[in-house]
Formats: sequence, C-alpha cells, structure tokens
Amino acid sequence: MTEIDMLSALEPIVGRRAADLLSEQLDIATVGDLVRHYPRRYVDRGKLTDIAGLEIGEHATLVAQVEKATLRDMRQRRGKLLNVVIRDEKGATLDCTFFNGHKVNHYIHPGVRAVFSGKVGVFNKKLQLTHPQFEALDEADEVRPFLSVYPATGKLGSQMIARCVRQVLDVLDDPTDPLPPLVRNREGLAELGRALRRIHVPESEADIHAARNRLVWDEAMGVQLALALRRQATGARPAAACPPKPGGLLDAFDAALPFTLTAGQHAVGAEISADLAREHPMNRLVQGDVGAGKTVIALRAMLQVLDSGRQAAMLAPTEVLAAQHARSLRALLGPLAAAGELGAAEQATRVTLLTGSLGAKARRQALLDAQSGAAGIVVGTHALIQEHVGFADLGLVVVDEQHRFGVEQRDALRGRGEQAPHMLVMTATPIPRTVAMTVYGDLEVSALKELPRGRSPIATSVVPLAEKPAWFASVWRRVREEVAAGHQVYVVCPRVGGDTAAKEDPDADLVDLDDPDIGADSDDVASRRPPQAVLDVAPKLEGEGFLPGLRLGVLHGKLPPDEKDTVMRAFERGELDVLVATTVIEVGVDVPNATGIVILDAERFGLSQLHQLRGRVGRGSAPGVCLLVTEAPAGTTARERLDAVAGTTDGFELARLDLELRREGDVLGAMQSGRRSGLRLLSLLRHEEIIAKAQVYAGHIVADDPGLRRHPGLAALVGATVGDEERAAYLDKV
Repeated sequence: MTEIDMLSALEPIVGRRAADLLSEQLDIATVGDLVRHYPRRYVDRGKLTDIAGLEIGEHATLVAQVEKATLRDMRQRRGKLLNVVIRDEKGATLDCTFFNGHKVNHYIHPGVRAVFSGKVGVFNKKLQLTHPQFEALDEADEVRPFLSVYPATGKLGSQMIARCVRQVLDVLDDPTDPLPPLVRNREGLAELGRALRRIHVPESEADIHAARNRLVWDEAMGVQLALALRRQATGARPAAACPPKPGGLLDAFDAALPFTLTAGQHAVGAEISADLAREHPMNRLVQGDVGAGKTVIALRAMLQVLDSGRQAAMLAPTEVLAAQHARSLRALLGPLAAAGELGAAEQATRVTLLTGSLGAKARRQALLDAQSGAAGIVVGTHALIQEHVGFADLGLVVVDEQHRFGVEQRDALRGRGEQAPHMLVMTATPIPRTVAMTVYGDLEVSALKELPRGRSPIATSVVPLAEKPAWFASVWRRVREEVAAGHQVYVVCPRVGGDTAAKEDPDADLVDLDDPDIGADSDDVASRRPPQAVLDVAPKLEGEGFLPGLRLGVLHGKLPPDEKDTVMRAFERGELDVLVATTVIEVGVDVPNATGIVILDAERFGLSQLHQLRGRVGRGSAPGVCLLVTEAPAGTTARERLDAVAGTTDGFELARLDLELRREGDVLGAMQSGRRSGLRLLSLLRHEEIIAKAQVYAGHIVADDPGLRRHPGLAALVGATVGDEERAAYLDKV
C-alpha cells in the first residue's frame, strides 16, 4: 500500500459533501468501509429492454437519454412533480413521472443518459414509468457490461455511491492479501485486490461469482479465526482436573438410578467425563431435543466434580426454571442431596437455590452455603453472576438454555478465581451445523438425538379459526376430555395483559420479539388485533362456560416470585387442572401428568418456541396433544410454519427450517455482541461447506501461530469481521 490505503479518509478522494453523506447515511468513513459496501444487484446491459417492446405490468430496465424534464406543482396536494420524457437509441420515447421531483431534478435534466428501472404502467393511454429507479451514466460507463446497484438511502443514491467507489478504485493500490497462499491456491480463490475491484466493476457473471466467493471466504475465515482464538485463550487457562472417583457420589447415584441411560447419554457422558479429567477447562455444548435427558447428563457431570472436592453451579434463565431445576436435582439425588438431615447418605451433598427474589434471611443462608462450600450444587438465575456471590471452590458451571444468555454472561462465571471452572452449556433448541460452527464455535458440540424410553408420542394439530371458527369450541371440549381422564393441560398466551408491554420482566416470558416470523403476514387477521393475554383469557375460560368446574391457575413473570412458585407447585401436585401461562413455562418445566397444551395465537411464536412449548407434554406414560390455535389464513407464511410444526416432532429438522426463515444477520450478529457487523455476504445456509473448511484452516493457523503474530493480515481480518474489541480480547490472552 502507498499513500491511499484501506484506512485512508474519503474526503480527499470523493470530496467533502460526498464524504459527509457517506458518513452520515451509511456510517462509511474510510476507503475500506466504502469498498466493503458491496453492490446488492447488477444490471446486465445485454438484457436491457427497448422502449418499443415494453408491455404493461412488466418490470423493465432500459438505457435512455433525457429529452425533456418539466418540474411543476402537484394539483391535489403540496409538492413538486417532475415529468420526464426519455428516448432510447432506437428513437422510441417514454414518459417517466417522479413524485417529490425537486429531490431528483438535480440529476435528471435534458442530455443526461441513465439506466431507468421500474414497473410499466399507463396514464392517459400512454405507457409510463412512475418514480423509477435510475442511475446516471457517464462516458466511462459505455464500456461496462454490468451496472452495479448499491444499498442506498433517500439522501444518498446508488449512482452517487457508484461514482465514489470508482473514484476510490482509480487511486487505490491493491491491499496486501491476508489469506495464506496455501489457502488461496488450494481453494482456487482470486486475490483480494482483484476480488474487490471485480465485485464493484465486473466484466462478466464469472467475475461476480469469483469475487463474491473470495470475499465470502474472507468473512468465514475472520469468524473462524476469532472463534479459534477464543478457544485457544480459554483453553490456555489452568483448570482443576476432576477425574472420576470410584465409590463416590457419582457411583452411588448411578447405582440408585431407577432407569437405564440411553446409548447417547452414555456416549456424551463419557466425553464430558474425559473433559473434566483434564487440567484445561472443558467448554462443551450439549444439544438435545426436548426430553432427551440433558438434566441427568448435567447432574452426573456435577457429581464427578463434587467427588473431587469442588462445587458446581447451574445457571437458568428464569426463576421458575431455576426452582424447577433445584427440585428436580433434589428429587433425582434423594438421600444424596440431604447433607445435614436425618436419613442422609454418608457422602451426601446439598443443593441450594439462589435467585434475586429470595428473602433477606434465605439469601444470606444461600450465599453462606455457596461461600463456605456447604452447598455442593448451587442453582440460580442471573443472581449467580453478581460480583458479591462467592464460591469455596467452583469447579463446574452448567448453563441451561444457552440461547437465553449472552457470551459475556457465560464468561462472567468462567472468569472467577485463578483456575477456570469447567463449562457445560446445554440447550433443548437443536442447532443447525453452521450455527454450531459460528455462534457456538468456541465450544465442543455433543448432540443427543435419542429420546429416553417412556417418552410418549405427541399429536400436534393446527386449529384454523379463519376457515373453521366453530372449532374454537372443540378446543375446550378436548381440554375437558383430558381433565376428565385425570390429566392436566397448559393454555399458553403470547402476553400477560393489563398494562404490560414489550418490556415485561426478568423471566422474559413474552414471545421471542426478535423472531422475524412473528406477525410476518400483514393480511393475517390476528396481526390486526392485540395478542391473546393471560389476564384476559383466564377469566373468559371461567366466566363464559368454556371450562366449567375446572380448577384454573395463572402463571406469568409479573407475579411475585413466591406466588409463581406456589402456582407451579400446585400444578405439579395436581391441585390445578389447567394452567393459563405465558412462555415462562417454555423450558425445563416437567409435569408428567400434563398431557395437553393449547397455544393461542400460535402464529405469533417462533418455530423453536412452539417446539419447546410442545415439549411440556408427553413427559409421562400417557400420549400428549398439542393444539396450535390460529387465525392466520391458509396460504400465508404463518400457516406454513404452523403446518411444519404439526408435520414433525424432530427438533433438528425444525431448527433447519427455522434458520431458513430467519434473518441470518441476526443469527451471526449474536456472536458480535452488538458491534458493527463486518459480515455482509456470508450465509449460514448457502456457505456451509466454506464455513466448515474455514474452521479447519483457522484451527491449524492458530495452533501454529497462537497470537497471529506472523499473520498480521489475518489479525486485521479478525478485527474487520467481528470487531477490534473481540480481536484484542483474545489476541492479548495468547
């Protein structure tokens, strides 16, 4: 690089006005920012349309010269209208109309040649383009077979961006290529300088494909190098080795188990046991479908750590789930969890619950149990992350439902003490392979696909109220049938109701507001009314005769913690027939006698949420039933999603479909902690093979050069892709 490099300021090259607009409108401040602002599409001049061949209703792209441009006041409202007549090379003319014409008449005036693109309409019996997109051409454009169209704003058009890009490319030397020659040659990749030029000024479709392929590789390598550095930094810290101890708590627990572990549980348990025995911290993600038996796997890992004289902490996203986990662990352990009580086993431990809503006395005791080591297992919510919470000797952290926590929250516990605790992350939301390699790429991944014996089948049906409104009564008839058979039922609503809105409570018991599927269909009747609410639905079920004589309970995150616990315990004991709740029951809640779940406004939930909610039933010997109640019309995307949930109980298949429907930038952005994204082309769906190869290359490079000191270009690539703070955080540790 000489005087003009990727870090150079734009103003000396493109002028102050253009530089200010680029900065203000698109946050583009340097030459590098601009050349990484890639075209969103291309116009192939070989596929341009002649004016004489236009037809009403078609979308046309044509090159023509402005013959006449008249700016006048609009008749019916305030504003200016720009009427333009354009003529193509064959002499045919066409009218174009621009609303708010004063904004474009600086660019559209007689003599200007431009590319015009828009839908062909008709006015006063003449064909016309109404407010078409356009890009002014200069003489240099005559030799270019493709015109690049850029993501733009109202104040900064594509043509100005294209002009600025060409000005920069004219003076920019080719940047030093960060990718090692071995990677470029083996994968047949273009050099970086050529790729950056050809993605903006391609000569052929092959140029476009080659340039995009190379730049996708840069992004994939940047992500995988960041993850490899994170793995290296984490693994470099010492951890307490916790090998299996014959005759300890784990052996006693296994001997008392009333069921046989599945082959998958044995295999994953062996991987975890080997990780815990090492002197470097385990960082493992266990993903398993709903009911795959992850809790038992986590408990066996905790007991192995306890056998080495250390403690384990289990972090849950909600107080309801934390309390449920504490009760489940105590029930599974029996006398092994009764330390200090009559009838306790000789080597018994204690399970302590620590949440933010505990009373002062109970909280002091829980903190003392954790600090003194009296509690071998501490279960809690975000309260465990607070600075004043101490442990005698924390050997293992189990994070349940990882998708509810950020990387920083996970690292807050990992960073305690001189030795790093082992880390076991669990999720019941199956993760597609490419997401596992990116968002969770700093973790080793184990998958549980085999369900334990005794899990009952779940029948899922869509209740389409748009076409069959009378079926609403049959939903409640089915609920009464389940209760009459001695079972219990959940009724789930998207929101609490009352004056609650999007900012609900620490238990986050609303639908996933970041899920783009929610309310996606504007023609959906349900999307034009407020979502069903617990505080509205529960009284109606009792007062309007839908569920006469049944015992109803209400559960949502706005309830006081002790009331939440009381309601949940009553439902577990069978003292309630129906529990009307929000998604606070989404994960971890385990009531074997609950066989039915009714999900109202089901189209407002994401695929993964629906699958998680469905997993609350069928946990005992009786089969489960899940009713997805919706007003979304047939043929809409929302109905297609619900039909997909009804069509399979395979969470891994639904996870793949969920990824196809999501904004990939949101998924990839999860690993960037809100920093500006350097990921513009990488697709988790289309580039799975590239991501997998990049992971292998990145692992080898970081193993050979832990700090990337011999690869400064790659170190810069990490910063450009995932942020300089991320790069600094992990380069400084290795």
